[in-house]
Amino acid sequence: MSKKRGGMGGRPGGAPNQAAMLRQIQKMQEDMEAAQAALENETLDVSVGGGAVTIVMTGSQKVQAIKINPDAVDLEDDEWLADLQDLLVAGMNQAIEQSQAYAAERMQGVTGGLDSMLPGGLGGLFG
Repeated sequence: MSKKRGGMGGRPGGAPNQAAMLRQIQKMQEDMEAAQAALENETLDVSVGGGAVTIVMTGSQKVQAIKINPDAVDLEDDEWLADLQDLLVAGMNQAIEQSQAYAAERMQGVTGGLDSMLPGGLGGLFG
């Protein structure tokens, strides 16, 4: 005689477990939306060239400001414009990298519990 098992993972009473999992996923979705909204307003300041250039970027990778320190401007130096352009590129790249890392860290805090809910190795998709 075979026992009939239902639900996820062959555990009896799968329906309550599924309902709990759905509630947890819904809460996680709400938390993710809130974290994404917060990232729109949180900023990172990245300075390059010893403070010659500062990039202000949101956690959602939108540039809010580019500041050039007037004390660093040397109009007598023929190379200064090329240096400034290089600093802008370096500063933007660093700001994007830091902003993405910050956003990933914030979102990991929200999705961290997802690994334990996913079957057979799928949890690695969110790590």
